[in-house]
Amino acid sequence: MIRTNLLQPSEARKIVDQRGMYTLVEYEKDLSVRPEFAAEAYFASQMNVRKRQVVANLTGQTGVILQAGAMQMMMGNIQAATNIKGAGDLMRKFVGSKVTGESAVKPRYIGYGLLVLEPTYRYIIFEDLANWNGNMVIEDGMFLACDDTIDLRVVARTNLSSAVLGNEGWFNSCLSGHGIAVLESPVPADELIVVDVENDTLRIDGSMAIAWSSTLEFTVERTTATLIGSAASGEGLVNVYRGNGRVLVAPVANNWNIPVPKTGK
Repeated sequence: MIRTNLLQPSEARKIVDQRGMYTLVEYEKDLSVRPEFAAEAYFASQMNVRKRQVVANLTGQTGVILQAGAMQMMMGNIQAATNIKGAGDLMRKFVGSKVTGESAVKPRYIGYGLLVLEPTYRYIIFEDLANWNGNMVIEDGMFLACDDTIDLRVVARTNLSSAVLGNEGWFNSCLSGHGIAVLESPVPADELIVVDVENDTLRIDGSMAIAWSSTLEFTVERTTATLIGSAASGEGLVNVYRGNGRVLVAPVANNWNIPVPKTGK
């Protein structure tokens, strides 16, 4: 039997989210920081720059698929395998890894106990695929973990405009099935905008969408019907999501060029 205080709140850490078998631990303070870096660590923490750690509680039913190298500890009777189902599946995943940058072989953990992931400073979000009708396209580098009832595959762009002009690349990772996905987001969940599209159109000026339903048609279009009109409006091309589905938008992920308000006279 193993007992641990990892999931018990303390002066240094607290539980900030829980979904399915996953718990998100956030370290509010870096109590082991060196004295010369204490002020820097304090202000970083005040601005939500903190270490976060995901813990999966395996109960012998559903397993967990991890990004390669993400495991820190296994507490209990947990076995590691791979997510490869055969030679054909290996080739498919190998080809997919070359176009998305994701690792081809991802470990799969099954059994009983706590699976502890490596700490990260990135923001963690839990997404239930039931809210995405079982299919969710994500930006490269966002995948961290998921239930083994979810299949991670590669999808290609269906039109030239979205691949060439949308700054999104030719391929993306797609999560399909049912269960919980653990993603590393460029911004915290509180800053994400959730847009549900029902037989309608969402237009975004830039590549701010970090996830979207695979049922949506993604194109890149002019803001107006003519080039002159687009030039006159001050806007050029926009990313367009049309049909039925959901989009996660990170509006402040790349806002470093926003002018800083002037103070004083």
